[in-house]
Amino acid sequence: MGNNNEHSHDHSEGNVKVAFFLNLAFTIIEIIGGLYTNSLAILSDALHDLGDSLSLGLSWYFQKLSKKGRTMTFSFGYKRFSLLGAIINSIVLVAGSIFILTKAIPGLFNPEETNVEGMLYLSILGIIVNGAAVFKLRKGESLNEKVVSLHLLEDVLGWVAVFIGSIIMMYFDAPFIDPLLSVLISLFVLYNVYKNLKKSLLVVMQGIPSDVSIDKIRKKLEVIDEIKDVHDCHVWSLDGNYHIMSIHIRLKEDFRLSELSEIKKKARNELKDESVNHITIETESMEENCELDDC
Repeated sequence: MGNNNEHSHDHSEGNVKVAFFLNLAFTIIEIIGGLYTNSLAILSDALHDLGDSLSLGLSWYFQKLSKKGRTMTFSFGYKRFSLLGAIINSIVLVAGSIFILTKAIPGLFNPEETNVEGMLYLSILGIIVNGAAVFKLRKGESLNEKVVSLHLLEDVLGWVAVFIGSIIMMYFDAPFIDPLLSVLISLFVLYNVYKNLKKSLLVVMQGIPSDVSIDKIRKKLEVIDEIKDVHDCHVWSLDGNYHIMSIHIRLKEDFRLSELSEIKKKARNELKDESVNHITIETESMEENCELDDC
């Protein structure tokens, strides 16, 4: 079992590594091509790809780093470091998108001529390269691979838009389409950054994960015969996927240590479908007063 997990982890890391180098190489081509064709749409997509390359690079690095597990400094391991990567990536994308918008919006009113044929060829190459990266990660089993795959799928859709726009400009005198595409791509990127940043900050601020209900947890535990009530329940997430909970349960009578072990086992079985990975349970007798303020 251990060898299979290790093989799966290495395969996942290899997929992210291939996708990273594919994306980085094409980003460089894209920047050069955007400058050559004088296309703001391509340059804005190049910025998006640069952000993706950074995201992929950090994902690859943290995938390797996560192997270290617990240390004397980080008792839960290195899972939370992925949030740092997400926040850095978001800041880069926001700054870049705002810069592109400052160039694209004036371009709507005074559009410049672009090399439409060059845009067409680059868009075809963009669809192929990003499509290959998506295909490489699409069948991956890790959440990391699936998230990055969705991110790259957005790139493919962006290149499809550039492809359609370049075909329109080949047959109609509509140079405003290029800055318009640039504005739409930048706004799309900012919208997705907002969603991702909101999730990351919720985790950093130790908010309750959206897929966990404390009320539901209380009700599930209070149906256990030996439990009188449940209080001081706290749930937070380490990295958006790995959730941690601490909870106090007041018992109806005094139990032996062996019986307490069985009660805790029952409690964990009740919560096995509640998306909580790490549970700490403290038991209290009827006469015991909880010293915490928020009990």
